[in-house]
Amino acid sequence: MLIGELSRRTGVSPRLLRYYEEQGLLDAGRGPNGYRDYDEGSVLTVRQVRALLNAGLSTEVIRSVLPCARGERPEFDMCVDLRAILDRELAAVDERIDSLQRSRSALADYLAQP
Repeated sequence: MLIGELSRRTGVSPRLLRYYEEQGLLDAGRGPNGYRDYDEGSVLTVRQVRALLNAGLSTEVIRSVLPCARGERPEFDMCVDLRAILDRELAAVDERIDSLQRSRSALADYLAQP
């Protein structure tokens, strides 16, 4: 399928689809005319990428975990190093949450001053 159809079926812009390809998240063949040609599995791959981006993962991390993803949600086969990667990402999110809570507390203290 051409990039326009993949875009329509996934709701992702052609520009983002090309970006995913550049990042190694999506594979496309090339037709004789040079146009990108995506297979049916690309729809699932794009949906997985979107779900993982929504979970806060970077494209670099997604490239590492995508081979272990199954289904649209996705669920994971616990491939080598996958648990360590996800544990690291969770710890980083926890650190960001702690930092934001400290910032929030400081701002609230400033507002509470007379």
